[in-house]
Amino acid sequence: MIDIERAINGRPAQERLALRQELSAPLVADLEEWMRENRSKLSKNSDVAEAMDYMLKAWPAFAAFLDDGRICLSNNAAERALRGIALGRKSWLFAGSDRGGQRTAFMLSLIGTAKLNDIDPQAWLADVLARIADIPQHRLHELLPWKWRTAEDQREAA
Repeated sequence: MIDIERAINGRPAQERLALRQELSAPLVADLEEWMRENRSKLSKNSDVAEAMDYMLKAWPAFAAFLDDGRICLSNNAAERALRGIALGRKSWLFAGSDRGGQRTAFMLSLIGTAKLNDIDPQAWLADVLARIADIPQHRLHELLPWKWRTAEDQREAA
C-alpha cells in the first residue's frame, strides 16, 4: 500500500480516491480478513495479539483513506509539522501565561494550516491582519487559509 501511495502522491483527490478503490481496497479487505481469521489463533497475552486488537479496534479510522482522496495513509506530514513545535517546547515555557501559551498554540495552528494549503504564512497573515477589521463576522471564514484569496485576487474576480 505504501508503494501505491507513493505512486499516487500529488495527484488530485478524486484521482487518488479512484486509484485507491481499485488498487488498495482489495489489499485492505484481505488484510482485515487475515487479521480476523488469525487473531483467534494467538494467545490473549501475546504482543502480536495486542497489536492486532489495537488495529482491529481502529479499523474504521485506518480504512478512512479509502473513502476520501484527501486523507493520507500515513501521518508523516503531521509529524513533520509538529517537529518545530517539539523543538521549541523549552522556549515556550516562557510564553508569559497560560493565555499566552494558548495564543501561541492558536497561531501555530493557523500558520501550519496555511503551510499545508501551500500558502505563504507571512503573506496570508499580513493580508488577514490588514483586512480583518473591515470584514463582517459572518464572513470571517473567508480569511481561513483554505478559503483565503488576497484582496487583489478578489478584485480581479469581481
